[in-house]
Amino acid sequence: MKAESALFAGVSLFFAVSGFVYGWFSAEPAGTAALAVSCPMSALVALFLWHRHRKDGQLPQDEKGAPVHVTAGPVAFFPPRSAFPVLAAVGTALLGLGAVYGLWLFLIGAGVLAPGILGFVFQYGSRDT
Repeated sequence: MKAESALFAGVSLFFAVSGFVYGWFSAEPAGTAALAVSCPMSALVALFLWHRHRKDGQLPQDEKGAPVHVTAGPVAFFPPRSAFPVLAAVGTALLGLGAVYGLWLFLIGAGVLAPGILGFVFQYGSRDT
């Protein structure tokens, strides 16, 4: 994770420099604000990866000559089927439509979206990793 940390630190530095240059030469505040927010966001990811590297040590993927069978393993757990993505998508669409058509539809969208998000979070909470 050392390489990933350095990569995101470089991205953060890029956003800092380009945000400063953009803010200096442009009178448009939205781009400057977007670049100013992107810098600490990428720095936060770099800090997290650096912290994980210090805590966990070097991963097999960090070694240059690591054979494939050493770095292979289970990638992740992918659930076979779930209704929660559809529920979250419908809730998000209703939220967007509610912003246009009125508070009543927005509240219905929030009521549909909340179980979708909670289902995503807690569906496999009791599953052992």
